Amino acid sequence: MKNIGYIVGSLRKGAYTRLLSQAVCELAPQSFKMSEIGIGELPLYNQDLETATPPTQWVSFRDQVKSCDAIVFITPEYNRGLPGALKNAIDVGSRPIKESVWKGRPALIMSLTPGKLGAMAAHQQLRLGLSVIGVPVMPLPELYLPNAGELFDGGGKLVNEDTRKLLATALNEFETWIGRFK
Repeated sequence: MKNIGYIVGSLRKGAYTRLLSQAVCELAPQSFKMSEIGIGELPLYNQDLETATPPTQWVSFRDQVKSCDAIVFITPEYNRGLPGALKNAIDVGSRPIKESVWKGRPALIMSLTPGKLGAMAAHQQLRLGLSVIGVPVMPLPELYLPNAGELFDGGGKLVNEDTRKLLATALNEFETWIGRFK
């Protein structure tokens, strides 16, 4: 059993990224034990707080990431970029630099938006940011999901069959990707 953490980049309860995370959990290989790593309660990263007793939310977050074999990032795009809460979570996990919880931990990125570009700018920013802190991000497929409002039914279930197949295939490929880093 592989412990796979997932991080939802939007803090909004009804966010498309949250709906997508539910589909990811449903479509994940049976060898994955999926668990959400929340980012909404993390204090903003401030190096002055990096003492012998950093904020308890930082410690809990870092411990959750450390307990995972790999991470799935599911991000929206705000103003052609990453949501602040997601960027903050990456910063919290990457500090202190020699104790980064991210280094060497395989990752998969998914991005979606109601717009036509599938949150491509946020996706690429996240991919670049993770690369410089030593996170091996699965290179393909690049999962940019446009027209998010058309992918889900009124109950929030992912009903677009092409997207379901794409996610299932990507998650199976992610299982292989994770195996490369054991």
